[in-house]
Amino acid sequence: MKLANLFIVVVAGLLLLSASIYTVDQRQAAMVFQLGEIVGIKKDPGLYLKLPLVQNIRYFDTRILTLDAVDPERFITSEKKNVLVDYFVKWRIQDVNKFYVSFAGDERRGVNRLAQTVNDGMRAEFGKRTVHDVVSGERDDIMEVLRKSADQDARRYGVQVMDVRIKRVDLPNEVSESVYRRMEAERKRVANELRSTGSAEAEKIRADADRQREVIIAEAYRDAQKTKGEGDAKAAAIYGAAYGKNPEFYAFYRSMESYKASFKGKQDVMVLQPNSDFFRYMKSPRGNGKK
Repeated sequence: MKLANLFIVVVAGLLLLSASIYTVDQRQAAMVFQLGEIVGIKKDPGLYLKLPLVQNIRYFDTRILTLDAVDPERFITSEKKNVLVDYFVKWRIQDVNKFYVSFAGDERRGVNRLAQTVNDGMRAEFGKRTVHDVVSGERDDIMEVLRKSADQDARRYGVQVMDVRIKRVDLPNEVSESVYRRMEAERKRVANELRSTGSAEAEKIRADADRQREVIIAEAYRDAQKTKGEGDAKAAAIYGAAYGKNPEFYAFYRSMESYKASFKGKQDVMVLQPNSDFFRYMKSPRGNGKK
């Protein structure tokens, strides 16, 4: 009987001891409640005591958590164009007391409030910028502004926003088709402009080449005529000198050239009087009609 009582006392003592001890690890913060009222917050990891049946503990995750949008959100740019934005937020509970008081300890309400804060910030920032800016031009600036504004608002309910990241910015299908058509039309316009410029340059080059060709031909013809004239002048001078030295031989040579040109073909027919001067050297080599 004594042993049974001792066993009961030991078991009761162990149960009481286990109900009086709780642990906090480095990933958590513990809030101590006594009869529903907050009496303490434990942030440092370790082993702690509490009053059994009077105090109860609630744990909060203090690690950096991720708020990831389930579906891309639709926002309107300054051009009144819709864009679909996929983003995520890195956040953590900084002040457990503020967080609990703000949302009655409901972490889901805190997440929804944070998502609404970031959403409102994005709506404001995207409304100031064009599609080009939000797609590539100023994305880093937008993310930094969103982080600062969301963190400033979240501090009021005990949350610290570590980062806001835009993963992807897409255009709705109807807007994408319109943008692609406009881009295609713009590329065609640029291509036509380049073709027109190229054609104009080609015509200019061809005209310049034709002009240079005409100039070269004219200069060549001029030089040829000049050379020919100089040659003819030299030939005439040579003929004149030869004629001056021996007029009779010159007349004989010219007559031989005339005979050669006149009697080239067998069918050639000439009607002349026998006493024509043309046959002078045929009658006599001396050209005077005497043998």
